Amino acid sequence: MIELYTWMTDNGYKARHGMEESGLPYELKPVNIREKKQFEPGYLKISPGHKIPALIDTDGPGGNRVTLCESGAILKYLGTKADNGLYPSDPLKQVKVDQWLFYGSATWTTLAQQYGFFWKRNPEDVPKAKEHYDGVLRDMLAMFERHLGENEYLAGDSYTVADISVYPDVHLHGDEGIGLGDHPNLKRWHDAIKARPAVQKAWTPFG
Repeated sequence: MIELYTWMTDNGYKARHGMEESGLPYELKPVNIREKKQFEPGYLKISPGHKIPALIDTDGPGGNRVTLCESGAILKYLGTKADNGLYPSDPLKQVKVDQWLFYGSATWTTLAQQYGFFWKRNPEDVPKAKEHYDGVLRDMLAMFERHLGENEYLAGDSYTVADISVYPDVHLHGDEGIGLGDHPNLKRWHDAIKARPAVQKAWTPFG
């Protein structure tokens, strides 16, 4: 059984999204970061950097117990274990999936979070920072738009964990923020993912 420790953030939604798409049985373990639950000693043994999400799999490779943190690593682990196409078995296809999975995890979300901080959460108005990250975010949205004009999904014709790694911040800061009206290919991709039953379930509030 998998225990998923997460909360309602972009990275948190990635893990729950991946968990629902995997079809694997799991138990949801909310970690209320507003109450600093991520700093509790027991949780730090799972996620040493006191971040969400994290998971415990009591039936990992070889029947071993696995603990794992970092949303990208979790998505790849779940996709591999599910063996349902979320992470392909073909090494050539894996290369493309890894490229976009790592981009979504390390570059896109990291910069989108800075946009969210300066535009939504920072009590101090910092115009230069807001201008900078607005430009960065719009540039990346335009890049996704161009790429998705030639590809149905980020890694090609198939929906994979690469798409899951990018979707939450496109939804939060693109669809519900800047807007996707100028990006029809990105909006097509976003709306197709949003309509998936697993995604709708993954984005239900919890507490």
